Order: sequence, then C-alpha cells, then structure tokens
Amino acid sequence: MSDKSTPDDRLPSPEEALETLLPPGDVPVDMAISLGLDLPADADAANEIVIRELAEARREAGELLEDLQRVAADFANYRKRTERDHLENVLRASSRVIESLLPALDSLDAAMAYEAQTDGEQQLLAGMQSTRAQMLDILAKEGFAAIDSVPGTAFDPAVHEAVAGGGEGHLVVSQEMRRGYLIRDRVIRPALVMVAPDGDHA
Repeated sequence: MSDKSTPDDRLPSPEEALETLLPPGDVPVDMAISLGLDLPADADAANEIVIRELAEARREAGELLEDLQRVAADFANYRKRTERDHLENVLRASSRVIESLLPALDSLDAAMAYEAQTDGEQQLLAGMQSTRAQMLDILAKEGFAAIDSVPGTAFDPAVHEAVAGGGEGHLVVSQEMRRGYLIRDRVIRPALVMVAPDGDHA
C-alpha cells in the first residue's frame, strides 16, 4: 500500500486523486476511509468491493434523479393547477360584479333609444351616452363584450335565446330584444332575439 494520504477526511480533489494513483489493484487506504469503505488487504477483493459500491452508488443516484424529476413534474403540475384555479376564481368574481351592472347597462341602452325633443334632453342623452361608453371601456379591459345580434346574424343557441319567431332551415336573428354579453368568451347572459328563416328577416 502507498503511504501517501490526504491531509484530512475530506474527499480528495481530482488533482490529489491523480497524485495518489497507484498500480492497478491498489486502493489508497485514506481514500477508502473517506468513502466509508472498510477494504480487505487483498487487492482483488478490495477492487470487487469498490466496484460493487460504485454500482450501488450509481443505482441510488439514478433513483434519486428519478425522484427529483417526479417531484419537479408534480410541482409544475401543481403550479399550473394553482394558476388555473386562480384565474377561474378571478373570472367568477369579475362575472358576479359585471352581472350586477347589467341592469344599469340595460337602462342606459333603453335611454339611448329615446329620441330627444329638446336641447336639454339632448344634453342629458349625450351625458348618458358618455357614461355608457366609459363603462363599456372599463369592462372591456376585463374581457367583457356584447354578443353580436344584429339582424341577419346567424342564430347560435350557444349565445342567443330565441323568444319569438322561428321557421324551417337556416335561422338568423331578425330582431334583438335584449343585448347579451360575454366575459372572456364565456356567456354571462345570452341575447334575447327574434328569429326567422334566412332571407325572411329583412
């Protein structure tokens, strides 16, 4: 055995290990001790133990790597699920607030249909129009949008609710009775419409 040794029980650096290289079959005693190995004096038996320990260490390292990859994947899935749940909660809260504002929007829409008779009424309607526009601009930032229900629009039961009319074949909106709205492409209130066969809505 060589009498060269590292100054303490720490693992040798690559340079120190090179300095302690011995002929095949000879393992430095202090290196074996630092690795927690109790090697026999027989070189072949010692090499066999070192190889076996190395194989076991590689197996354990592989298992630890698999565990780490599994934990990382679980964490990534947890983070995605948490973000999705957070967005869903925000969407539900926004929907509740916006739904409470719909009657006010309906009132403003009804007011816009009134034909002003005096200058005072015109000024009042202009103020209400400005208020309505500001409200819609603010709500649009939350993904709020009106459902397209102009006459001639194809009837879509996913966003339209037919309250009158009907017929055979391809149906279209003939008149909007109450405006419907979406928030981030999700219906919060369907549009109430009259429907007619395509070509009969004019």
